[in-house]
Amino acid sequence: MATPIQASSSRRETGHAGEPVSRRHPPAPHGGPGTVRVTALVKGKVEECEGTTALTRIPQMLGHAGTMFWVDLSGPSDEQVDEVGTALGFHPLIVEDILEGNQRSKLEMTDGVVHIVLFSLAYVDEVITTEIDIVLGPGFLLTAHDDTWDAFDSHHLRGGDGIEEILKQGPDHLLWAISDDVVDHYFPFADLLGDALDEVQDEVVRQASSGALEKLFHLKRELVEVRRSVGPVREIFNQLTNRETELIDPEEVIYFRDVYDHVIRLTDELDNYRELATATLDVYLTQVNNNLSVIMKRLTGVTVVLAGIGAVAGIFGMSEANHAGGFWPVTMAIALAAVVLLVFLRRIDWI
Repeated sequence: MATPIQASSSRRETGHAGEPVSRRHPPAPHGGPGTVRVTALVKGKVEECEGTTALTRIPQMLGHAGTMFWVDLSGPSDEQVDEVGTALGFHPLIVEDILEGNQRSKLEMTDGVVHIVLFSLAYVDEVITTEIDIVLGPGFLLTAHDDTWDAFDSHHLRGGDGIEEILKQGPDHLLWAISDDVVDHYFPFADLLGDALDEVQDEVVRQASSGALEKLFHLKRELVEVRRSVGPVREIFNQLTNRETELIDPEEVIYFRDVYDHVIRLTDELDNYRELATATLDVYLTQVNNNLSVIMKRLTGVTVVLAGIGAVAGIFGMSEANHAGGFWPVTMAIALAAVVLLVFLRRIDWI
């Protein structure tokens, strides 16, 4: 049974200042309809169609023996999602979940289909997460996303396998090809995030400024966003490799297990980044405390010199200066004592 719909607050395209940007799969620009594309393997041959023709073909291919097809929705409107969901016989909760968007990755099995939510991650001065809804059913696979992510750009589809060879092995193999590509792109993303963290660390070590602290907290918020997007992916592939379902061929499990291993490596790396960010914050606080200690030492040194001068001047006032040899000798003695004290404090690094 499906879990309650996630809060729709993730339907934002631009975050608040300093927050990661999260995208659902909004309609195409200017409010127009998105792209509905159907790629089918019919009698060993690949057929492709788009738009109204694709919507008409879906009911004809559904349940047809020997036909495997893939429905890709790029920046779809609400009406297009409703139409495709009706054509594929989805439970209303699945359609609603696709429309509302999610705040974290997940896997659900509802009415004989598997609904998976993944997030594509990009880093361009900030973390940008793009939701990808994938529904695996008998003989078909559905993907829904915004137009900034291209499902056909997968290296498995562009490489030697090609869409025809992948569809011949079933929609579960296509699910692996798309999800494996998404996870593979997490690693260069993690490298960029790590480089950004290294820069902040260097800046904190050089000078513990408020700007460095702001960048550090920005990175910590981004790491929380990434953890929310990537963390559940580990459980998704754990279920795909351990839960028995007729939609996934037992021979395909080894492919999903390979992706699962990659996700484990990635989550460990992200955990290391979070620990480094926390350690960098500790370094920042230590730097601030050290700077404060240095300032206090210097102020104390200056106070010692000035207090010494004031004390001597108070003892040998103008009325006593003549008895001590005159005003100028007393003044020179005070100045000489102050210089000696300054040299001593300088040697012990107090000023």
